[in-house]
Amino acid sequence: MATGVVELLGNGSAFLRVSPPEASDDDVYISAAQVRRCELVSGDRVTGPVRAPRRSERYPSLVRIDTINGASADAVSDGARYEDLPVDYPSERLALGSQDPTLEAIEWLTPLGRGSRAVIVGAAHAGKTETLRRMLDALNGQEDLELTVVLSGARPEEIAQWQEGPVPPVAALSFAASADAQGQAVERAVESAKHVGARGGHAVVLIDSLDGLNPHAARKALAAARNLRDGGSLTVIVTATSPLGGETAV
Repeated sequence: MATGVVELLGNGSAFLRVSPPEASDDDVYISAAQVRRCELVSGDRVTGPVRAPRRSERYPSLVRIDTINGASADAVSDGARYEDLPVDYPSERLALGSQDPTLEAIEWLTPLGRGSRAVIVGAAHAGKTETLRRMLDALNGQEDLELTVVLSGARPEEIAQWQEGPVPPVAALSFAASADAQGQAVERAVESAKHVGARGGHAVVLIDSLDGLNPHAARKALAAARNLRDGGSLTVIVTATSPLGGETAV
């Protein structure tokens, strides 16, 4: 039996990282067919029996998937749509635990919970991106959080800085990208995070920023955040030059 965290590959298959986030020789290969059948996303915690590698293979392979994020794989596959799951107001605080003065002020004045939707608001060059980066540093390493970063309409210099950070962006679009392209990148990241939350995991999506999206796409990204009753959560933290409504403004 193997237990680990799923990391999707570009060809549709995946690896089960047994000592996440680092790769190791003990990692287990997951076929693309199993990924599709169980709708696996990066960050899913999976268990299942393993067979030894064949002569032409380097890694052992997962025979089947028994559990996903602690629940039966069959029950997860037959589960309700994310949007139909019952929700509650956020009740568990996201602990930043940082001595950074800005983050200490956020925790004191506008504490965030799992399932919150938050916008870091300010004019250009006010420090929104730096605040979001420090928030990522504070959340990174918490074992039960699946972190995703999306850069939308960023400057090339900012993209380079994020890519050198602890959690590289899953998408990095500069301000030259169209509003539709930026919206699609954000939507893909949020949809993947929804799967994590629906399966009992806790996902956090950080987006810098929503300014280049059309208003409907921006509000849709924020509205995806929720604390699922008796389940997981999806927290969305973004930057913007003005509040969008329905969120905690920082």
